[in-house]
Parts: sequence; C-alpha cells; structure tokens
Amino acid sequence: MSAMGTLAFDEYGRPFLILKDQERKTRLMGLEALKSHIMAAKAVANTLKTSLGPNGLDKMMVDKDGEVTVTNDGATILNMMDVDHQIAKLMVELSKSQDDEIGDGTTGVVVLAGALLEQAEQLLDRGIHPIRIADGYEQAARIAIEHLDKISDSFPVDPQNIEPLIQTAKTTLGSKVVNRCHRQMAEIAVNAVLTVADMERKDVDFELIKVQGKVGGRLEDTQLVKGVIVDKDFSHPQMPKELKDAKIAILTCPFEPPKPKTKHKLDVTSVEDYKALQKYEKEKFEEMVKQIKDTGANLAICQWGFDDEANHLLLQNELPAVRWVGGPEIELIAIATGGRIVPRFCELTPEKLGFAGIVREISFGTTKDRMLVIEQCQNSRAVTIFIRGGNKMIIEEAKRSLHDALCVIRNLVRDNRIVYGGGAAEISCALAVSEAADKCPSLEQYAMRAFADALEVIPMALSENSGMNPIHTMTEVRARQVKENNPALGIDCLQKGTNDMKQQHVIETLIVKKKLFLIFSLQQKGIALVQSSDVKYTYSVNDYFPAHIYTHIFVLISMRNSENKKNDHPCKLNSTYCVFHLM
Repeated sequence: MSAMGTLAFDEYGRPFLILKDQERKTRLMGLEALKSHIMAAKAVANTLKTSLGPNGLDKMMVDKDGEVTVTNDGATILNMMDVDHQIAKLMVELSKSQDDEIGDGTTGVVVLAGALLEQAEQLLDRGIHPIRIADGYEQAARIAIEHLDKISDSFPVDPQNIEPLIQTAKTTLGSKVVNRCHRQMAEIAVNAVLTVADMERKDVDFELIKVQGKVGGRLEDTQLVKGVIVDKDFSHPQMPKELKDAKIAILTCPFEPPKPKTKHKLDVTSVEDYKALQKYEKEKFEEMVKQIKDTGANLAICQWGFDDEANHLLLQNELPAVRWVGGPEIELIAIATGGRIVPRFCELTPEKLGFAGIVREISFGTTKDRMLVIEQCQNSRAVTIFIRGGNKMIIEEAKRSLHDALCVIRNLVRDNRIVYGGGAAEISCALAVSEAADKCPSLEQYAMRAFADALEVIPMALSENSGMNPIHTMTEVRARQVKENNPALGIDCLQKGTNDMKQQHVIETLIVKKKLFLIFSLQQKGIALVQSSDVKYTYSVNDYFPAHIYTHIFVLISMRNSENKKNDHPCKLNSTYCVFHLM
C-alpha cells in the first residue's frame, strides 16, 4: 500500500487513498491542462462531425455482449461510447441534456461545442484568460439568440392542413435509416402528435404515444394504431380471437385464492385433505370469476398470472383473459379505455370497467408470436406506433428516428417559430456576431469572433459530408447572404440546384437552435470557471487503478504559512495531495 499511497477512512468509514507529491504519476498545469481537456472534447466532436446532415455517415457500435447498433443519432453514439476522460464525459452529458430537453440537435450541439473549444485553444495560445473567453462566448451567444428571433418565421400548425408539418418531419427523417419511406413515417409522426396534442394549452403528452416494434415484415408495414398494442395474447388458445364492445376489468391483484398475511404452514396428511384443499381453491376461483362476470365485464386483463385451473375456469365461463401484462401497459390501457386499475378484487365495480370497440389478436406469418390490439377506445387520444422491420437493429433505429420526428412536431406545437436549416441560421448568426464584435471595445471581441468562426463549422461539415469543397461552398453562401440579405440561404446538401432553404422546405424549430446556443454557453462557462481556478492539475492514476473505481477527486492544497504572505506571489503552494474516494 505504501507504493500507492496512504490508506485512510473518512467519518462514514469510506476508504480513500492519499497520494503525495512524489507519488503523483503525471502533473499537467496551466495551459497544458487546458489543452488536454480541449483535445478530449475535440476527439468526441470529430467522431460525430461525419454524422451531421442528410448525407452523414452511420456509426457501427458493438457493445460488450457483441450486439451491433448502426445509427447516426448523436445521443445514441455518445451513450454507447466508452469514455474515460472527465471532459469528454461532459460532452456526452451535453448531448444527453439536449436530447432530454428538446429531443433533436444532439449531434449539432456536440459539433458546435468542439468547434468552440478549438477556437478557445487558439485564444489561449494568444494569452487570453479562460474567463474572458467564456464571457465573450456568453455575449456572442446572447447576440446570436437575439438574431435568431429576428430571422425566424411563423410556421402554420393546423390540424386541418398537415402537409407543412409532414414536410418538416421529412427533413428530420431525411438523414435516418428510414429515409426510403420517410413520407409514410412523417405522416405517422404528425398524426400521432396531433392526436394527443392539446392545441389550447400548446402541449403534447408523450406518455400517450407508445412506440412498439416487432421483428418481421418491412418498414413500409409500419402503422399508427388509434389505441394500444400489447405484446401478449389471450391466455387460452380456444378463447375468441376478437371481441367487440369489450368491457375490460383491469386487475393488478393476483388471480388466486387469498393468502394469510402472516407466516403460515399447511399440513396435508391425507387424500381427503388434499381434495378438500383443491375444492376450496376451485370454489374461490369460481367466486372470483363470478364477481368479474357480475360487473358486466367480458374481458379481464391481469398484471399477474394465474394457473391452468383458473385459466380453464375462465374458458368455461366464456370470460377471455390476458395475463402477465406489464405495469406501463396496464396504465396505458386504463388511460385509453377510461377504466380504473383495480388493486383488490373487493373493489371491482361496473364503474371501474374500461371500454374498447374492438379487441383482437394478431399473428405474424408462420411464427407463434401474437399481439393484442385494443382499438376504438373511449379515450381516442392514446395511440401506438407499430414498427415492423427485418431485424431488431432496424427496428431500434426506426424507433430513434421516429422519436426525433415526434420531438420536432411537438416543438412546433409548443412554439411554431422556425429558422431555415442547411446551415443558413448558423451563417446568418455568425455574420451578426462578427458585426457586433467589431463594435466591442473590450478583449471579449476576440472571443466573439471565435464564436462566429465556430458557428461556421456546422455548414462546413454539411458541405464536406455532401462531397463538396467546404471552404469554397461556405464562403460562396456567406457572400450571397450578405449581398442578397437573405438569411434563408444555406448548403444545398441534396443537390437540388438552389441554396434557398425556404424553397427546399428545410427548416428547423427555433426552440432547438436557441437551446443549442444556450446549453453550450452555460456549459462552457462552467468549464472555464473550473479550469481557471487555483487547481490546475491533471493526475494519471491508471497505473494504480482502473478509471471506474474512483468517483471523486479532491485536490487539497495547503497554503503558504504566514511568513510567506509578504512574498509577491498571491498563492504559493507548500504541498499538494490528491485524495481518491473509492467506490
């Protein structure tokens, strides 16, 4: 243990190691530490840059179990990456926060973050303090957001005219694996959101939209069901495969004889005792079946299972049933059918039954897989998107693609203002920030110009991924924006012959662009504050421990004694310790 440090325990009994100065493996300070962090962030950003835009490349990810995932979704790629560097982990969290908050723009936010850090590295080489860089970035982000409000247009969100919304969803799906049937997928996404949307409150409850997938068929077989699909079948093969005007008892209580609450033991010493026990169980099952029938229910959906004897009694009493239905499905069925979840049999009443116009069992080809479809429900706002595909990988990627499209339509319902894509908004904001930087008298003007240069990385990446010369294409579009005063001019990634994104109907929601600038400006401010503090060290302890066995690093600095206070240096270090809290 002496070779690794001193073992100690805190007040809670948790062990930690104290590594002294001479036992430290690597020490990076000042500009070297900052560049190390920036290099890690740039590595993550460069990984995602080639996945940006409609011509972006997919990434093949293989997990530790050998399962393959092919996707160009930024949040998914970063979530599956094995990242050890702490700053790289911040980039992963940055993408995750964008995905959780907005649901779109996860790749763009990381690419922009990497570009901003790359520009910051050049400013650091010129001797500009990280705090001044962060302040300049914050001012530039505020100017860019104000400019977005000026160049934004209002987008019509009308349930009677959904074609503009479909075109918007097609833009989102154009870079996904489902692009060969993106018109159909866009219609499904738009209809799903408008079905559950509350247009008066401008809100969309995603809990009412369930996305279900089943291997088999083609992507073109994907459909929107106005109801609920459950990956279960009727409990007995002789039960009817279709029920009309179903009155549903939704049970979360066990379908079995009641058991004592206390610990007990039952001794069966003879055949007569066994038969008496069997008779008691049968009577209880019959009583429970009769109780369900007396309420008027003709279908029982149970969260728990029941044995073959109870199943046979249900068949004899012509009461179809479904068992082992998951908790989320139970809740969705209750919402869709207008029923109440019954936790105890004694609470079952006719008023708590749900209603559905039709409940049918569907099968898939020659396989034994079956699913239940509950349609024509009392609450028609609950919908299910049923995805088909050749394999599990295609279905999972289709789910991610539809999630992005659903989020875009939801954002338009919440705020119907849009800006134009293809890098048009970034180029226009870069011009506005550069103009403001020329009027800034302070040192932050350099950071503001760096922010403007970083914004242009997005259109340059789009042009590069489309096989065009990025610098030539970017400068040409920027010059045309200035000359024609048209903020809708962007990169013609699809080679349609025009750079006007308004004519191509390539749009992005304003809320996504605003959050993209806001999230990173806050993140950058936090990174700069941490990195420009008195602690400027990076420690490498991988020779001693794997990266995952410690959770927190605290650097304890003992300040100079009172005699050193007369020295010119404001913060002279006496000794340094690195403390690792072990898991």
